[in-house]
Amino acid sequence: MSDNSRAYNSVWQLRGDSWCRLEEASDKLSRPTSSGDVKDEYIASCRDLLATLTPLEPYWAYPGMPQFSRVSRLFSAGDYDKFAQAVGQINRALTTESYRSGDVEHAGLDEHELFPMDPRQVESQAAKSVGVPYFEVLVVESMTEEQERALRNEVRSWRRPDDEFVYELVVVSSGDEALIAALLNVNLQAVVIRRRFSHQSTRDLSTLSEFVDTKISDELSDHKTPDERVEILATSLSHLRPELDLYLMTEIEVEDVAGRLGQYFRRVFHAREGVLELHLSILQGVAARYRTPFFNALKEYSHRPTGVFHALPISQGKSIVNSHWIKDMVGFYGLDVFMAETSSTCGGLDSLLEPTGPLREAQQLAADAYGSRHTFFVTNGTSTANKIVTQSLVAPGDIVLLDRNCHQSHHYGMMLAGAQVVYLEAYALPNYSMYGAVPLREIKSKLLALRRAGKLDRVKMISLTNCTFDGIVYDVSRVMEECLAIKPDLVFLWDEAWFAFARFHPVLRERTAMTAARKLRDKLNDENYRHQYEAMLEADGKAPPTDNELLNRRLMPDPAKARVRVYAAQSTHKTLTSLRQGSMIHVFDQDFGQKVAEPFHEAYMAHTSTSPNYQILASLDLGRRQVALEGFELVQRQIENAMQLRDAIDNHPLLSKYMACLRTSDLIPDEFRPSHIAQPLRTGLRNMMAAWDSDEFALDPSRITLSIGRTGYDGDTFKRQQLMDRHGVQINKTSRNTVLFMTNIGTTRSSVAFLVEVLVKIARELDEQVSEMGLGERARFEQRVKRLTAASTSQPDFSGFHEVFRDHSGAEETPEGDVRRAFYLSYNDANCEYLTDEEIVAKLDAGIDVVSATFVTPYPPGFPVLVPGQVFSREILAFIRDLDTPEIHGYQPDFGFRVYTEKAIEACGAAGAASTNGHRLFDAEPPETTPAPS
Repeated sequence: MSDNSRAYNSVWQLRGDSWCRLEEASDKLSRPTSSGDVKDEYIASCRDLLATLTPLEPYWAYPGMPQFSRVSRLFSAGDYDKFAQAVGQINRALTTESYRSGDVEHAGLDEHELFPMDPRQVESQAAKSVGVPYFEVLVVESMTEEQERALRNEVRSWRRPDDEFVYELVVVSSGDEALIAALLNVNLQAVVIRRRFSHQSTRDLSTLSEFVDTKISDELSDHKTPDERVEILATSLSHLRPELDLYLMTEIEVEDVAGRLGQYFRRVFHAREGVLELHLSILQGVAARYRTPFFNALKEYSHRPTGVFHALPISQGKSIVNSHWIKDMVGFYGLDVFMAETSSTCGGLDSLLEPTGPLREAQQLAADAYGSRHTFFVTNGTSTANKIVTQSLVAPGDIVLLDRNCHQSHHYGMMLAGAQVVYLEAYALPNYSMYGAVPLREIKSKLLALRRAGKLDRVKMISLTNCTFDGIVYDVSRVMEECLAIKPDLVFLWDEAWFAFARFHPVLRERTAMTAARKLRDKLNDENYRHQYEAMLEADGKAPPTDNELLNRRLMPDPAKARVRVYAAQSTHKTLTSLRQGSMIHVFDQDFGQKVAEPFHEAYMAHTSTSPNYQILASLDLGRRQVALEGFELVQRQIENAMQLRDAIDNHPLLSKYMACLRTSDLIPDEFRPSHIAQPLRTGLRNMMAAWDSDEFALDPSRITLSIGRTGYDGDTFKRQQLMDRHGVQINKTSRNTVLFMTNIGTTRSSVAFLVEVLVKIARELDEQVSEMGLGERARFEQRVKRLTAASTSQPDFSGFHEVFRDHSGAEETPEGDVRRAFYLSYNDANCEYLTDEEIVAKLDAGIDVVSATFVTPYPPGFPVLVPGQVFSREILAFIRDLDTPEIHGYQPDFGFRVYTEKAIEACGAAGAASTNGHRLFDAEPPETTPAPS
């Protein structure tokens, strides 16, 4: 493959750019030139590009191998005019996607849309030009060119004008090529496997090795029976692309084959009888994923004339269209959004709190798409989703292990549930004033300490953020396995607010909560695993391992005791398509029906509005349809755009002078990366798969953390003054010396180019300013740079709860604290006072504990550095000062930090457990304090 491939991470982008370059080179080649050397250069360029495309084209229906072979023959024959014409037609069809009309023979011939359409005209233009959605079907069978041509013509002959969809075929002869096609071709929606397929391709696949694992045919070798090979191929395809519909065609014993292999396929057909029925089943299978029951019900409702005599004057726009003053709302939002507004659950619209109709169907389709057992829609964000799950699982007094750096909704959830919280410490990144994720050793040490203290029976749940805002991803399977080895019924809540898209990428998917839960369930039920566990027990029986030994080895859960109880909260609106606040709760809990269904329903009722926004619910339904049909393509494009942004920054001589994209090795210390691959995705898919399979933590490749310390700007200033105020570039997360850029499924190459353009402009202006600085100004600039590029000296761990909020029972001291009791103690102002930074330091110097009465959350980094009941430390104060951020929730600049009085702490200690009911217990006269702000 040509050198053009080195900068790519997905074949679809390489393929698209290669066709564009080939059109440009072929056009120049077809024109008269005065220099033979120039013509030779174009010939060489075309030859290289054809060589790049040759191993790729067999896996797409358009242009298809017959057309591609014709193009190659025209080039070899030196007929450059016809060659250029054919390439131009194909490239126009690929660029404008006109081939998706299903008329692949004439695609690209009549092309008059030279510019992308106006987004406001997408619906009408699509109806005129595209007609029906297009997809491709992979057929795995050894056949001649004549047989392949006949099959394509037969499929086309079955098309009817009222078909919902149109499709074309991609035919491969071997199992390894089938897996390659599934990885490369984002248009595939179904696979038809015939029993007559070879296990290994006759083509040279080595040129694809940097994009796919080309050694995937080993298990399909000839010594396997046909049934075994079919089963292996089906399971492998399901692993790579779980959304694909699989069909099997066989000539013999179809009834017996269906009984043996039917679980792997949507349907099994007899080859002589079921061809037309297969065609109809393929269309029906895609239609099942295309269905949007709630969106359809809402759309139907919007077309009905109604008389509203209950609530919601805005229903069907009646309070707007009859207004003299707010008719511009219709002009801005459009009439349909108001026509679909209702607060009624009748008319087929269903109730979110008790769904029995289209909403229930929509949530089940979402569960199928995301691999969960149950999925619930949430209309007010993942903050609420986290609280629902926590309240449904945790009762007052239960112990919960919680990432100290998690989103504030978890901390508030702990307070509402009355949990005894054990905060877990993430590893620090002092060079960037950030925290990573919680090492498994930290989690195990806390669980083992609670076991030694005799409190393991009270441990209910662990909650971790996967992936973190900065893109650190856990090895979810390993964390759950080793935790269940210590606490077999532990419940896991994975906050995947920023990771919903990962389900639709074959590598990222393996570290999602739902995929890991299903794999763990299957592993615990596997007979081979049971034998491994029994062998381990036998070895340990001779010398039972100490806690220290358990910390240093991989633990195995008891398959007879462990229960898989996993929850994931995802912000669909953050990384996929949904209106703002659209989120989902995914559940894979073996004990859900028996232990959780009722309390979950109550918690859902407690936190969900009785007047949910139907537009949000409909958008969740549509967003699910999108990822079920094109999620693989969209996420591939998202990651490719991120990699192109990395390359553009790191390879630009001026940008690299002042900025740098942080690598995996910069954000994940070597001790957590057994693969020792510094930047996995930049060195090929195999390395990425190896790193994601072995490393304790991996880095989400769609995020780019940009180090900007050498610009002299801190992260917040760079974000506000340079990116947002001057150029309209919106970002969220910053640290002392970094800014975070996140690509998503809506990111385009044009938007990446715009960001590069903005960064170059900033760097060019800065470079000019630096070159003109005087000695004094230059010294001050270098001092700022030195301060921003030096490692932070203050990244404190959780200091601990004050002893009056601790549980002192048990065989040894453990760190859990009662957040709820500490939180509600502050509801009586008499218990609180305000102290400045200096006053707190003075008290600490005097040996007096100062206890926070509130959550104190600086933005950035956005997690509470103090929670109610936590003791202040000098390190925490220094950390807040060094952040130099203007936004600190829970801090009043004119008064200081809200803390408990010494008298309140003394009284709380005397009262002991009497304060756990959460009421205002302390009615003493308020002591002399700094007055509270009005």
